[in-house]
Amino acid sequence: MFLPLLALSAAALAQTPDPRLPTVFLIGDSTASNTGGKGWGDHLANYFDTAKVNVVNRSRAGRGSRTFLTEGLWDKVKNDLKSGDFVFIQFGHNDGGPPDRDRARGSLPGLGGESKEFTLPNGNKEVVYTFGHYMREFIRGAESRGATPVLLSLTVRNIWKDGKVERGSGRFGGWTQELASTAGVAFLDVTNIIADRYESMGEEKVKALFPIDHTHTSVEGAALTASLVVAALNRIPSHPLLAFLIAKRSINPALPSLFLIGDSTVRNGRGDGGNGQWGWGEPLVAYFDTTRLNVVNRALGGLSSRTYYTMGHWDRVKAILKRGDIVIIQFGHNDNGPLDDTARARGTIKGVGEETREIDNPLTGKHETVHSYGWYLRRFITETHAAGATPIICSPVPRKIWRGGRIARSQDYAAWAREVAAAGSAHFVDLNSLIADRYDELGPVRVDPLFADEHTHTTWAGAELNASALVKGLNQLPRNPLAGYLRERRP
Repeated sequence: MFLPLLALSAAALAQTPDPRLPTVFLIGDSTASNTGGKGWGDHLANYFDTAKVNVVNRSRAGRGSRTFLTEGLWDKVKNDLKSGDFVFIQFGHNDGGPPDRDRARGSLPGLGGESKEFTLPNGNKEVVYTFGHYMREFIRGAESRGATPVLLSLTVRNIWKDGKVERGSGRFGGWTQELASTAGVAFLDVTNIIADRYESMGEEKVKALFPIDHTHTSVEGAALTASLVVAALNRIPSHPLLAFLIAKRSINPALPSLFLIGDSTVRNGRGDGGNGQWGWGEPLVAYFDTTRLNVVNRALGGLSSRTYYTMGHWDRVKAILKRGDIVIIQFGHNDNGPLDDTARARGTIKGVGEETREIDNPLTGKHETVHSYGWYLRRFITETHAAGATPIICSPVPRKIWRGGRIARSQDYAAWAREVAAAGSAHFVDLNSLIADRYDELGPVRVDPLFADEHTHTTWAGAELNASALVKGLNQLPRNPLAGYLRERRP
């Protein structure tokens, strides 16, 4: 079984989505958000083009529809909603509990307008409403902000009888479907699509997906659920969210993984050659034996070391890093921009020091402390080491800028990358010099066709050259951590 390559960590609760893009918010309980990527919402972003849409998991373990609203969690989501956003809403697992005892999180059954006052364990009094009342509050709140709600039935518990798995805890799935129909909003029948899959797998195989109890899955089980949520979405052919889906990419969790993080010179657009432009991360795959190593390109165009970190993209990679993995890191092209302009606000402070600058980010509308280029690289290195993985820092690839018959080399970001790598016990590949030397050998006439724009983004042939330069640099390391995974010869 395969694990989707992208997962949101708990840090996604605090991440700053790109305000220029629509956002898919998820609200639910621990089956959607759990520690260590064990909630299906932690994997949903894998299926969306995150250059076109944000995916933000605001689910919270232990909550029912009632407590997600009464604790103010919904207000925080609603305050962040804007026109064009979407909200996935899935509750029910915890709504069946007592409304006034234990965790006092249950709602009244049904969809009606009934209410009842209870005295809670802390002595406070609260008027408790039906499951339908709270769900309607989410729908109304989303629609009032111009967002589109999507209701989901429950995930499936590992409870079997006569070879059949339980299809829903209580009547919450039926109530949710009825509510969606009445409100005229989309309904994803997650329960039945998961149950069908479980029964095709068989009880013994499904049991392995539930290592703790009958409700909460492993990471692998959560990843499977996320894929089935997307399958349910695909059953609504006209839904606007389908425009943001990308083809499923998976990794084998039994293998070590090589993650690539960087900008558009590593992965351009959707990694499909749009406008004839390719990053070197796509042809790099052919150099490795992918039956023994996953090669996972999580670079994203338009980002700097700072925005890759602050927008939560690094959190998604870090959430699935494991011991024995390797991370190749290349930033610098976009770090030279302004810190607080109204177009990108992606620049970093030059150098590798500890200087900071306080700004009010005009894109996010939030206060931000901006650090140096070196500071962000150090975060990637430190957090990669903390996961038991191996960091490799690359200097940024050169642009097609000729000076005196030679390609201009980076005199700043390449040196800073080298310095940070040495101080952080990370491997370093001087990709800038390796590629520039090759361009010098070829000369302007032969280098021109390697670029799909004026001087930055390469064609497939240019991306292949850059990938081959990276492999050359890896092989020049005193101890190449990827040596055992390289093919003897390319296919």
